[in-house]
Amino acid sequence: MKTVVITGATSGIGFETASLLTEKGYEVIGIGSSAESCSSAEKQLLLRNPSAQVRFYNADLMQLSEVSRIAKVLKEDLEAHCGNLYALINNAGCVRSWYMTTAEGYEQQFSLNFLAAFLLTYELMPMLKKSRGRVIMTGSKSHKGVNVHWDDVMLSKCYNPLLAYKQSKLCDTLFAKGLNDMFAAKGIRAYVVDPGLVKTDIGNRKTGALVNSIWSFRKHFGKAPSEPAKTYAFLCEQQIEPKGFYYHNCRENAYSKVVTSENAARLFKLSERLCGIRYGEVF
Repeated sequence: MKTVVITGATSGIGFETASLLTEKGYEVIGIGSSAESCSSAEKQLLLRNPSAQVRFYNADLMQLSEVSRIAKVLKEDLEAHCGNLYALINNAGCVRSWYMTTAEGYEQQFSLNFLAAFLLTYELMPMLKKSRGRVIMTGSKSHKGVNVHWDDVMLSKCYNPLLAYKQSKLCDTLFAKGLNDMFAAKGIRAYVVDPGLVKTDIGNRKTGALVNSIWSFRKHFGKAPSEPAKTYAFLCEQQIEPKGFYYHNCRENAYSKVVTSENAARLFKLSERLCGIRYGEVF
């Protein structure tokens, strides 16, 4: 049985992806932000499919210390079962209305939407290596038309919440590009899923009145989370790894011209310094 880890798996896209993959016979390990949401999600999945192979762990992935902690838990779990990881779906994300930082002092959207995935993927790379696994990022078409603010990546000097979100999604796409540059030849492939506009509560959580009201109106025009879940399942199900890396509605799509090997390598160096790791040491 193939094992898939999904972050942000207790609601929205992550939950529907977990549901679809368990129906297809995958073993799913879900990560949620609270014990209560994890327990509720697990119960709902088992109601849908009583034979589902699923279990949940809670962690506040916005904090890098929590990412390291849950990575250790996941490694112990995987070693106790099969010892390898078929796919890691980095889906957890957030929206903020104002400048807020983590315990490490990092802007919260940058930390949860990107850095958490960067560190968790690094920690689980040995398990991915064993199964020649896949890393799937949740992206957004909003990554187009922006650049990484290299001199102030946290946007602390002139914060704009929408720009912070867009930049974090650009970083997710650059991360996938960098992973492929470094590890595709060794059997690990990375992909980005652009889910499009989806009816989720991401813009209603810990946001101000303006962002909350705008998102409450806008999300009604979005698709159900079960729709983009099909693209994650598509990328998991292909026996031969798809050659592209940016997908929407199960089809390869165009991405920003800013997503280059040069920018991906620059982002890796910056992120390694922020996380205190070296990706070159995992192989």
